[in-house]
Amino acid sequence: MDKLLTLRTARFSRQINTATLLRLALALAITLLLMLGSLSLGKVPLSPLTVLHILFSSEDTSLAFIVEQLRLPRMLLAALVGAALAVSGVILQSIIRNPLASPDLLGISSGASAAAVLYLSFFSVVLGPHWLPLAAMLGAGLAALAIYLLAWKQGTSPLRLVLIGVGVSAMLAAVTTFILVFSPLTTTLSAYVWLTGSVYGASWAEPRELAGWLLAILPLLLLVARHVRVQQLDDHLAQGIGVRVQWLRAGLLLVSVALAGAAVAWGGAMAFVGLIAPHIAKRLVASGFGGQAAMSALVGANLVMLADLTGRTLFLPLDLPAGIFVAVLGTPFFLYLLIKQRH
Repeated sequence: MDKLLTLRTARFSRQINTATLLRLALALAITLLLMLGSLSLGKVPLSPLTVLHILFSSEDTSLAFIVEQLRLPRMLLAALVGAALAVSGVILQSIIRNPLASPDLLGISSGASAAAVLYLSFFSVVLGPHWLPLAAMLGAGLAALAIYLLAWKQGTSPLRLVLIGVGVSAMLAAVTTFILVFSPLTTTLSAYVWLTGSVYGASWAEPRELAGWLLAILPLLLLVARHVRVQQLDDHLAQGIGVRVQWLRAGLLLVSVALAGAAVAWGGAMAFVGLIAPHIAKRLVASGFGGQAAMSALVGANLVMLADLTGRTLFLPLDLPAGIFVAVLGTPFFLYLLIKQRH
């Protein structure tokens, strides 16, 4: 059996699995190494020692500009986007009790995409690009609200949420295509890049704004996280032990939508991150939502950072969107899960 570390105060008691803690520490070390590699590689390759010297010194040189103004904000944005999508995915898979559940398959990302493409096509010229994240988050929220209301029948069930979510996702994908057909040619290319998922051209403003949104969501996540395991029980059993199932499900769905909406707003419609990362995390951390969510965040961050690093270094001088490489990994993984569920 795994050893448990007990933390106890007058008002707080928590048991921590030491094996989970060690695995999280190892995953964090891998994440930091990947970050260092991401800052080192590019059109101007740098040694890791040079990068560390730049980060911990105040020298104002051309190399410092490359690391601190070009690569570092982009890398941090990729990490935050991947982490938010991954935690959103692990919450959805827990409350819907379906291993195929993820923000992009259940209509949340599709709602953000439709709203963002509408804004890029017809409003960005007048209002500017600064309101794009708000439009994407509003679209994600409206899509989730529509799914929840359509699935309501004396409460919601995981099966109805899945079926309605897939239907709404397909409808919103058609709406997005319709908008692109009638959009001005000058904005169509930027809309397609955004739909693929990209952190290209990120400045310090983007990761700071996204980090602010995620910090605002964090207290709500901590509030409902301890009840996630109960949500995985049968509804009647959960109600029998005094759990307000529908309120808890709505709260968890709200947190998932907020995380996915914020990630898609700043990183584009990055598909499959919320599907792949939770499955990898659950293989590394056997039980406990807190450990699985933390591991999912690290795996998701590494996945998007690695995809972005591949996109900007493997095909130089081209700089390809990170979403392409996430989809290359995600599509066969999704097919594998389908086959596994079939049997």
